[in-house]
Parts: sequence; structure tokens; C-alpha cells
Amino acid sequence: MLTIYNTLTRKKEEFKPIREGRVSMYVCGPTVYNYFHIGNGRSFIMADIIRRYFIYKGYDVKYVMNITDVDDRIINQAIAEKIDSSQVAAEYTEAFFEDLKKLGVMDADVHPKATEHMQEIIDIIKKLVKNGYAYNVSGNVFYDVAKFSSYGKLSGKKLDELEAGARVDVNEEKKDPLDFALWKKAKEGEPFWESPWGKGRPGWHIECSAMSCKHLGETFDIHAGGNDLIFPHHENEIAQSEAATQKKFVNYWLHFGFLNINNEKMSKSLGNFFTARDVVKHFPAEVIRLFFSQTHYAGPLNFSTELLESARKGQEKIQNLYDRLKSEIAAAAVPGEDFETDDYKKRFDEAMDDDFNTPQAAAVIFDFVKYANSYFASHPSPGNKFFEASLDFLNSTAVNVLGVINPEIKTMEYPTIENELIELLIQVRLDARKEKNFAMSDKIRDGLKELGIILQDSKDKTTYKRI
Repeated sequence: MLTIYNTLTRKKEEFKPIREGRVSMYVCGPTVYNYFHIGNGRSFIMADIIRRYFIYKGYDVKYVMNITDVDDRIINQAIAEKIDSSQVAAEYTEAFFEDLKKLGVMDADVHPKATEHMQEIIDIIKKLVKNGYAYNVSGNVFYDVAKFSSYGKLSGKKLDELEAGARVDVNEEKKDPLDFALWKKAKEGEPFWESPWGKGRPGWHIECSAMSCKHLGETFDIHAGGNDLIFPHHENEIAQSEAATQKKFVNYWLHFGFLNINNEKMSKSLGNFFTARDVVKHFPAEVIRLFFSQTHYAGPLNFSTELLESARKGQEKIQNLYDRLKSEIAAAAVPGEDFETDDYKKRFDEAMDDDFNTPQAAAVIFDFVKYANSYFASHPSPGNKFFEASLDFLNSTAVNVLGVINPEIKTMEYPTIENELIELLIQVRLDARKEKNFAMSDKIRDGLKELGIILQDSKDKTTYKRI
């Protein structure tokens, strides 16, 4: 039984999709005014793993991730760069897709853009005005929070206790400081669209309601995003969507914990962030994904080079086994004895069924690596059954779900300074052997062994592996 912690009900619940065998899932994507930071990357990767697990379980998944391509921050960036806001959005949308690919994140089935859904946005606002949940003041349309009796049900905040927060516009035109913008009257030089209330553009919250309902229906299974979106963004999405449709908006709300620097949330506003494209220059996507997988998606996680280096070593253990299995399977001339992986698969499934417990799922994979390496040690010539069963387990779990193995790249091909130094020492050792300086050759070999690097000499070249 697959269970999910639902932010809305504050408890784990059995997952029951609206349509049997199908999952409808919406994930809040980026506002494309700059490169996204690795904290955003955590949300994108963990959502990707959850999606992959549903596919692994046999579900037909429709996965939607939006692009917010009209927003105050985009306009401000355009002013700073002295270019059109559409150019800013186009440039960073392209960069977003490039960076997602570098992180091993699968393409969404739909990547809707706010600018391509203006009619849907306007139609929802018209319904809200008609139903008495919104009001127009000189071309600015606001949502009347007081009219929605269950406002605060997602965040747990009480309406009479709330005050205008950092992301809530303070505007004298509002009836209440908590009322939020559905449509903003165009200012000089800003992009605008025609509407029943005059020229303007949508507020941030209404965009997601329009895009999610357009592509997944007025009620869908899962809505996911970072913890920072619970209030006001997701709270406002619920209020405006349910007021417009008179239906439940989303059945399960998933929220991803913060990625912290020195126990402080990583964010662009605080300036304590690393972009995903900078981090991936130094650590392969598989290492980053393992680093994230080793903490539950809902919990906070401290970001540091030391922790990523530790994840690198762990990832290389998995990758080394995978590479060896792939390279030696062709030499396995006989079927050999049965090699059971059912217990590991069962444990992996149990971990992931428990609210996507990736730390426990990753631990199962490490246990399997030890098991398979031990089998290698006691069976100098394993048969085909061993190789096929082992590769099947790793492909289905470590490759297809967690994405912590890249089937196309061998460990020693990762471009790191450490690996380059090892290759340099290997070349120095080869030169020493050519000069018959065997003492130097042995010193390099033995020194690397003490550091956990085993050299493997063949007729044509020397390779290495970590232990």
C-alpha cells in the first residue's frame, strides 16, 4: 500500500487516484528571470523521483510543470538588462530546460507557460467576480479572502491571525491587506493583455490555477512544490480554484523541505545560493541525486561540498558494481546458479511505498551492492543468472527510479580534479615502469591502495577502481 503525507490533512494517507491506474500530478515550476539555484533543484529532482516511482509501479502518469514567464521579477530583470521582458523569459526558459536535463530530470508531459494561457486565466477571474469572490478597483482585480470560509486550511493559518506578509502586496485599493491580486493594471512600459478590466497582466497565483486545471482537470491527484509555497501561493491556489469551480482542487499536497546553508534556507533573496548549473560542473547529476535521496523529501537538508563528496564516494560504489556487471556479462558463458534479488526489491518497494522514503530505498541499494560484491568474491566466474538478475535490480531501482546511476558513463570518466590527479599518477607510474624504476612504480601503486584506489594493469592500459 502506497502512502503519502498530505499537507492538507497533516497525516499519511493511502494513495487512491481519481482514475484507477492513472496519476495526475502538477509541480510548480520556475519563474524564469534567472538561473534556478540548487535548492530549487532539490524540489525538481525529488518530484522527478516520485514521478518515476509511480511509473515503476505501473501507473500512467500525466506530469505537468509550469513555466511562469510573466512576473514582477522578470520585468525587473528586463529593466536591469535593458531588454524586453519576453527576451528575459525566453533566455531563462531555455536555460531551465538545459539545467533540468543536466540533473537527469525527465521532461514533463506538458510545460505550460502563463503567457499561453491568458484566456483560461481571464475566464477563472470572470467566474470569481461573478461568484462574489473578487472585486475590481480601477482595473486591478483582487480576491476577497474573507469570502472563502476555509481559507488557511492548507497552511493551518487562521484568517483573523494573519497579517500582510513579505510576499503579500500592500495596496490601499484592497478591502483587506490579505486580499491578493488576480489581475494587475498595466503600468507604463510593462507587458499587457486585453481583459474585461482593461489592459493588464495576471497575478502569480491565478496562473497556476488556470494551467493546472486546463491540463489536469478541475480536481486532480497531486500538487507538489517547495515548503515556501504552502503560504501564500498554494493556499491562494486552493481559495481561487475552489471558489471558481465549487469542487475540491487537489487530493494530495506534497511539499519539499528546504536546502540550507549553515542551517539557513538557501534563497536568492538572501544571496546564499549556488546555481544548479554551477554545482553540476563539479558533481555529476547522479551524485547530486544520491545526495538528495539520502534525506527524506520533506525534511531540511544542509548543503555542503563535504556532504556532496561523501555522496560521490557512495555513488561510485554503486556505479563501480554496475560498470563491472555490464563489462563482464558477455564473458559469462553458462547460466550458473539462481541469484535471488526478490528480498531487495521487496524492501525497496516497502521503503518507497512509505511516503517515498528514499533514504531507506538508497540503503537497500547499498546493501545489495555489498551482497553482489560478496558474491563476486566467492564466485570467480558467476553465471548469466547472476549478471542478469543484478542488472535488472539496479536498472529498475538505481537507474529508473532514483537516477543515481548513469548507464552511459563509467565512474572514471567523471571530470573531477581528484580523478585527473589519479590519472596523472598512473601516467607517472607507467613512465617509471618504462624506465624500469620498479621501486617508484610500486610506491605509487601501494600509496594509492592505502587511499582506497586499486590499480588494475592489463596488456594495453591501467585502470582503477575505488574500494
